[in-house]
Amino acid sequence: MRRVYLDNNATTPLLPEVFEAMRPFYLEQFGNASSIHHHGQHARAAVEKARASVAALLNSRPAEIVFTSGGTEADNLGIFGLVQRGDHVITSTIEHSAVMNSCKRLEQMGCEVTFVPVNSRGEIGPDDVRGALRPNTRLISVMMANNETGVIQPVEEIGSIAQEADVFFHTDAVQAAGKITIDVQKIACDALTISGHKIHAPQGTGALFIKKGTLIQPQIYGGSHERQRRAGTENVPGIVGLGKAAEIAKHWLESGGAAVMSAMRDRLQDSILSAMEDVGVNGLGAPRVPNTTNLWFDHIEGEALVIALDLKGLAVSSGAACSSGAIEPSHVLLAMGLPHQRARASIRLSLGKQTTREDIDFAIKVIPETVARLREISPAYQKQPVC
Repeated sequence: MRRVYLDNNATTPLLPEVFEAMRPFYLEQFGNASSIHHHGQHARAAVEKARASVAALLNSRPAEIVFTSGGTEADNLGIFGLVQRGDHVITSTIEHSAVMNSCKRLEQMGCEVTFVPVNSRGEIGPDDVRGALRPNTRLISVMMANNETGVIQPVEEIGSIAQEADVFFHTDAVQAAGKITIDVQKIACDALTISGHKIHAPQGTGALFIKKGTLIQPQIYGGSHERQRRAGTENVPGIVGLGKAAEIAKHWLESGGAAVMSAMRDRLQDSILSAMEDVGVNGLGAPRVPNTTNLWFDHIEGEALVIALDLKGLAVSSGAACSSGAIEPSHVLLAMGLPHQRARASIRLSLGKQTTREDIDFAIKVIPETVARLREISPAYQKQPVC
């Protein structure tokens, strides 16, 4: 059976070049990067090379990059490391669970949290962020691109608001990194999160940009690794893979890869919209990362469509991978004002660097066929009379 993978916002396959860069550090060059002998020096050099590559992707200094076990840990460090009991935090109603649940934990710890709403296109209003500021506001944490809809948020404007108010600004850029150009200088953020497995690096790797001069409280205690900001022996192979993936992503962006991917995404989306009725795009009209579209199909259940498409050989999702199996519909789509039924009838299609035109052709064929079959057996679907 032909298998096509269009769930790259959940995780991406390791690129061959990334795997080859990592391979020696599992076998021959296995040293601890904190050791001073030959093996350790080779490992340390590899870690610092990767640090420079990640910094180049974000337009930061290498010393401002802290390697972590992934996006969730980086989000936790960027939030809990900057906030104290009694502080006020501003975030949004569409954040990834790594930020959303961290903020809920802050509330349990005695902090105040304001969850700023979004409009029907899934966009956060900078004026709403400004209006939520209080004298004790310590941190604003707003994602750069939404993991479900791909909608890009106005982080530069929010960064300016944070600067004017003299509060910290953290942005979860996990779904933006490697898809759009990121410049931490323009964003004026104090902390920024990326995750390796969203940019074709291995799972279990990530990084947090921490602006020079920003004092952050470690969340893991032990040795003096990562300039005393994150204890624990470095995952050298994973870090090398993240560095290589960052190099590839930077070249891809500079060579026009995003425009090519956006055209593929639009062809997929437009073909589906023109092939059937009672279908639409969540976040249509808002700026989006080039690889993502989120579609609703009335009269069916999104989970049923995901399963049916998988049986046909097409992998998609009905929302965030971290929320798979959840009974409630997507909190992101509900925050945008979608009715529960339509939120349940939505699926996410996300492309990767490995996606081909043939993959898109396959999806264009199989999705309308599968939706039509599910509607035929759905008791909620009423066929329109033929004129």
